[in-house]
Amino acid sequence: MNPFSSVTEELKSTFDKKFYEKAKFIPSATETVELFCAFKDFLYQYPLECTAQKACPASLEQLAARLEKQILNSLCFLCKEKSDCNACHARAHQLTQNFILALPDIQRLLITDITAAYEGDPAAVNPVEPILCYPGITAITLQRMAHFLHKNGVRLIPRIVTEYAHNLTGIDIHPGAEIGSGFFIDHGTGVVIGETCVIGSNVKLYQGVTLGAKSFPLDEHGNPVKGIKRHPNIEDDVIIYAETTVLGNVTIGKGSVLGANKWITHDVPPHSQIS
Repeated sequence: MNPFSSVTEELKSTFDKKFYEKAKFIPSATETVELFCAFKDFLYQYPLECTAQKACPASLEQLAARLEKQILNSLCFLCKEKSDCNACHARAHQLTQNFILALPDIQRLLITDITAAYEGDPAAVNPVEPILCYPGITAITLQRMAHFLHKNGVRLIPRIVTEYAHNLTGIDIHPGAEIGSGFFIDHGTGVVIGETCVIGSNVKLYQGVTLGAKSFPLDEHGNPVKGIKRHPNIEDDVIIYAETTVLGNVTIGKGSVLGANKWITHDVPPHSQIS
């Protein structure tokens, strides 16, 4: 008799009861990452050639069918019904259709990000270099796709995508963050952008910048209150240099420049220079 069988069963039973009551509906992290890497290839139109070493990429129709299954799992996992329901099926189908139809708009936004990287970095010799080489472009590409699903009420999948990007690039952008056009993260390592951040257009961040929360209001049970605005607002044309931290629901005014290694917990007027 296996002396560990009872321990194995107890561990599984306890964890299932606490976290995985509807485990069969959990989205696959592996499948989700593969899907969004494939969508990334479609956005940048590479690699579209078939070779002996690499099969042709799946069509958008094939990717959409796979994505719909993962979205359905996410909806069913959080649904109050005990099993999958017609409403979740219908919503998953519509969300998938909307996501695919939104890809051209996402691509147009990303072109402004790539342009900002190319024009803002003298080391970039052509616009393709940021696509292939810059961690900031990889991170914002995945975040913009994840953000679309997040703002439309899909959970789990957007976090899987942005945490994959975090692991890959060292840049942590929550899928809930709202980010305008022409966004450029230079170097990127250690950048953190929180869930309720609102970032305007033509904003540039350097490595180690944190746009985080200052504190967490607690409910009557001592648990953090969720869903409230707690991260900074960065207006258009702001530059924030390396290792600067901005905390709380504060506003950094249009055209401001925050120098390196600063600790900001208050509003900054437009066109300020903090060195």
